[in-house]
Amino acid sequence: MSPGNETAASAETEQSTLYVAIEISRKSWVVGIKSPASEKIGLHSLGPADVEALRDLIEKQRAKAQQALDRELRILCCYEAGYEGFWLERWLDQEMSLKTVALDPASLLVNRKAKQRKTDRIDAKKMVRALLAHDRGDASVLSQVRVPSVEEEDRKRLLRERRRLVKERTSLTNSIKGLLKLHGIFDLDPRTKDFEETFADVVTGYGSPFPPRARQEILRLVQRLSLVQRQIAEVEVERDAVVREGEAIPAPAALDGSAEQAGAKIAMLTQLKGIGANDATLLEHEIFYRDFRNRRELASWVGLTPTPWASGDTQRDQGISRDGPGWIRAHLIQMAWRWLQHQPDSALSHWFVERTAGARGRIRRVMIVALARKLLIALWRFAETGLVPTGAKLA
Repeated sequence: MSPGNETAASAETEQSTLYVAIEISRKSWVVGIKSPASEKIGLHSLGPADVEALRDLIEKQRAKAQQALDRELRILCCYEAGYEGFWLERWLDQEMSLKTVALDPASLLVNRKAKQRKTDRIDAKKMVRALLAHDRGDASVLSQVRVPSVEEEDRKRLLRERRRLVKERTSLTNSIKGLLKLHGIFDLDPRTKDFEETFADVVTGYGSPFPPRARQEILRLVQRLSLVQRQIAEVEVERDAVVREGEAIPAPAALDGSAEQAGAKIAMLTQLKGIGANDATLLEHEIFYRDFRNRRELASWVGLTPTPWASGDTQRDQGISRDGPGWIRAHLIQMAWRWLQHQPDSALSHWFVERTAGARGRIRRVMIVALARKLLIALWRFAETGLVPTGAKLA
């Protein structure tokens, strides 16, 4: 299609589309609407999560525009993906059969002035303009977030729950140890089964009985710690069951998003020495379920790609982009350190050893990030095609 025909097609699409942008907040929703029957962007305030009022507003604006133009209109919606998740996109799809763009808030262009005006109404207008440009074919104005299915999103809960419970366990353990050290006791581990029995006879480091209120506080903390440890064990049993079930299913070359195939991929990844059930679960449910066209997209989503700065004579490296969840990136770096330990004969480990050449400190910390990126790509290829990383051993 020639540029002139593309412009004409974009103009025709714009004249038959009602653009709706929803700025979500806890206090209220501001809805920006650009109708082909008007040059201005209309702004409307709704109560928070008032979807029925949103439905009435969209239907009223569509009927008004269709009556003025005497033709059917399509509706294109957008909102910023955030703490609210993707329930609104699903509601608009199921209840109104509308196409919705869940956009990355960080991808919207902003004014670079030191002080800039920002309100929900201004943001709603910005989103409408960005949606218009995106619909014309300008992919640079916003980044569209991939909306997972309900099943894909639910499968993430297992590992995230365990991660939160482990944090609670660490916090409770440190609190108990801190109270013990406060009175000169350093050799008790609150995570052992016989802690309460041992603690009953304990004496402070200065020879006095343990203070009663501090003792009761520790016992209450121990009760909460026992509950957390029991819940961690339950989550890990469920996690390991997924791996066992997946071992009986041959992993296909292409994913269709089913729980069975996801389990097969997890079981397949755990066959590599140094890749545990937690690692494989994170890789599959948090990263590999997405559709990446190439290794660059994969590394970019995780935030492990370099960020150069080159302007005129100034050229410098700003480090990795740090896009995506930081906790996933931290886990990948931990996996890279374990890979060096469990897969010393692999090509990736040899590459790291050659690059660091016995160096310590900063050089190793920089190179482990590069190794994490290479390892992630190698594991992705292994999960997708069965290609074992060069020199790696299977468990």
